[in-house]
Amino acid sequence: MASPLAYEKHWADKSNLDSAEKKYYEYLAQMGSFPAQCTLASEISKARQHIKNSLERMDGIAALAASPSAELLDRLSTMEKENEKLHSVIDGLNNLVIDLHARVKALESGSVAPATKSAAVPAPKPAPAPAAADEEDDDDVDLFGSEDEDEDKAAAELREKRLAEYAAKKSKKPALIAKSNVILDIKPWDDETDMKLMETEVRKITMDGLLLGASKLVPLAYGIHKLQLSCVIEDDKVSVDELQEKIELIEDYVQSVDIAAFNKI
Repeated sequence: MASPLAYEKHWADKSNLDSAEKKYYEYLAQMGSFPAQCTLASEISKARQHIKNSLERMDGIAALAASPSAELLDRLSTMEKENEKLHSVIDGLNNLVIDLHARVKALESGSVAPATKSAAVPAPKPAPAPAAADEEDDDDVDLFGSEDEDEDKAAAELREKRLAEYAAKKSKKPALIAKSNVILDIKPWDDETDMKLMETEVRKITMDGLLLGASKLVPLAYGIHKLQLSCVIEDDKVSVDELQEKIELIEDYVQSVDIAAFNKI
């Protein structure tokens, strides 16, 4: 929009216009100055209102900070009550521990005696001295000890007889055989090894005291599997090293043999 000076200049150049045209140009000149003034006033009014709103919000925040809410006060009172209860419980436990400590100390020092049991159980009366029996025993004393020697010989013979019977009875019982459970990992040469034939060849091994059990194939890598074989051996008859050597003699199928587990039975 053109400035008021432009309208005044335009109006001054056309002085020969009639009165209606002059009023029209004057009106346009006045209207050109209004928008700038209105815009500045509105901006000042908006700024004042914004400052007023900000001050009101700050007053509200300060009021909230100065006076805690009812919910916060309720929580504080609840925590105080719980704190009092905990203090009372701790005091009771402390008194109980002190009492128990005193009792244990009294028992260790022997100051507390079971008065009820001692009062309930009467003390045994001393038995009368068997004077007559002592006199008879003195009369029967043999100074040479012939009868005592006969009794000692008889007791010795009876003891030897019982020992012989016990030894004979113990010899009839079967002796306990020590056994072990061994799990072997038998590895083939490659993935083309026939694992069934390898297991068949391994199971052909026979030893006194060897019992072959269950088996399974366990994957290793690149399609190669190992044969895991369980067996029971008698420790006095079978050596694990000897069993490993016999299995490794099957060179067409077996590469190596390792012990996966060894447990006494």
